[in-house]
Amino acid sequence: MAYRKLGRTSAHRKSMLRNLTTDLIVNGRIVTTETRAKEVRKTAEKMITLGKKGDLASRRRAAAFMMDVVADVKEDGDKAVVQTALQKLFDDVAPRFEGRNGGYTRIIKMDERRGDAAKMAVLELVD
Repeated sequence: MAYRKLGRTSAHRKSMLRNLTTDLIVNGRIVTTETRAKEVRKTAEKMITLGKKGDLASRRRAAAFMMDVVADVKEDGDKAVVQTALQKLFDDVAPRFEGRNGGYTRIIKMDERRGDAAKMAVLELVD
């Protein structure tokens, strides 16, 4: 197999990876288990690559995978400007990696989780 099953059904696993990938794009870093971080890294790097392409087909493919959540709300005078996770990917995150050919994320290993001793890691976007 080319992927980890993570002890989940296929629908649950896909949903979890979508959520974690979207959270990584919105927040820039997430704390999760080491094995989940390694799986999310694959999907996040694919999304950033789609963001770098920037055409309509890439935008639609990314929209089909990522969750539709609000990434940021800014006030512009009287109006509130809402930025979704997809807009943040294409407008903010992808241009940061324009000169980079992959390796957009880094995994930093942490101590074990206290409750079940799971290996924890921080997954973050490289600056």
